[in-house]
Amino acid sequence: MRPSWDSYFMEIATVIAQRSTCLRRKVGAVLVKERRLLTTGYNGAPTGLRHCRETGCLRQMHHVPPGERHELCRGLHAEQNAIIQAAIHGVSIKGADLYSTHHPCSMCAKMLVNAGIKRVILKETYPDPLAVEIFGEAGIDVVAIE
Repeated sequence: MRPSWDSYFMEIATVIAQRSTCLRRKVGAVLVKERRLLTTGYNGAPTGLRHCRETGCLRQMHHVPPGERHELCRGLHAEQNAIIQAAIHGVSIKGADLYSTHHPCSMCAKMLVNAGIKRVILKETYPDPLAVEIFGEAGIDVVAIE
């Protein structure tokens, strides 16, 4: 059976998540516009820096629960990396949809609002009520799929 567009792009995000070097959560994201894949991203340390597998996880060391204190992490989030790839390659993402394996955090939600993302499609939730509030106030549709 031929997959729906949402299933198709979510499957791609799921494969991309396998590249993640995060010890806590593997997240993949793709930005799509008019059914065309624009950029991808996964969570992990900045290019050229040591991964958490080598240094250990700061968030685990400090017992930081999910959804809090995002600044205590060596890594970039998948959504951030997808936005950065668009900037590096000069790709406009205004009006695009984000497919992410997990609900974006509030920090990423603010970036996605300012980047002009119109819809967020996700597979799993994330405990950050502020992110939900930000998307709601911005009028960005958030759709959960299996």
